[in-house]
Amino acid sequence: MVKKLLMSLFTVFAALVIMFFIIQSMPGDPVDLMATTIQKQQNLQYDIAYIRAKAILNYDPDIPMGQRFLNYITGIVTGNLGTSMTYQRDVISIVGGALPWTFLIVSISLLLSFAVGVLLGIYIAWTRSRILNSVLIGYQSIFGAIPNYVIGYLMLFLFSVTLAWFPSRGAYSTSVTPGFNGEFILDVLHHAFLPVLTYFVTTVAGWIMSMKANSLSVLGEDYITYAQVRGLPKRRILITYLSKNALLPLITSLAVSFGLLFGGSPLIEGMFLYPGVGYYLSRAIAARDYPLMQGMFFIIIIMVVISSFAAELLYKYLNPHLRDS
Repeated sequence: MVKKLLMSLFTVFAALVIMFFIIQSMPGDPVDLMATTIQKQQNLQYDIAYIRAKAILNYDPDIPMGQRFLNYITGIVTGNLGTSMTYQRDVISIVGGALPWTFLIVSISLLLSFAVGVLLGIYIAWTRSRILNSVLIGYQSIFGAIPNYVIGYLMLFLFSVTLAWFPSRGAYSTSVTPGFNGEFILDVLHHAFLPVLTYFVTTVAGWIMSMKANSLSVLGEDYITYAQVRGLPKRRILITYLSKNALLPLITSLAVSFGLLFGGSPLIEGMFLYPGVGYYLSRAIAARDYPLMQGMFFIIIIMVVISSFAAELLYKYLNPHLRDS
């Protein structure tokens, strides 16, 4: 346990170091971009505009890379992720406001796709339905080849622009009062529907195929044949023997998928202007907002590593043969 925890901490540190230097090496200087804008808008000399831009952004690109890296690591250790250049707010406060929204849509979509995938996968394997299997392969071939942001665009165009059934942006309407009340909760779910549907449509086939493959493998085991020979009810065979054993590998995949889906949210959240981690990350990349980029990547790295660590612990808990290893 201690060894795996230390390995996870090392992974986080290594990812943070690589991420920092990649961000700092990105083309485009935020101070230069703002200085050019100020120069054009206020008709100033570039040197004066550059000084003003540094003051506004509170960022000095002339600080050596090593000193910037040291400041960054010190900030992480002390819980200070810096101040966003774009929003002029503490990055930690922006992260705190964005996390719940990403958690909401990722959790709902992942649990829905997992539940539907498990049920349909078991059913297709148990019934050996050729029609459903052909439909599944066709569905996976189509939606597995299309990027999720393209599916999101189609959802947006169909259900929001054309039919006007769902809102196209935001997490909730300005007309409702935020809080634990029915009107607000329903409005939040209404706004989250299209992002959740996009994730669901693009991930459910993978769960169905994985569960079908696991179920077919389990159906070939001797204990399943023995249970059928004994005349046990189909319901008991499905629940006690088939589902339990076929589901075990997918439980750990569920934890890993949460971290990966969490990290893959920028395009979807940016498209729907949904104020989660991905939305702010995409805005930070466009504006070269280094502190905000580093803060959002930091959270994504933490979530991916925690999910992988939790998956390993969960698999050991569910599989008694690995508990002592």
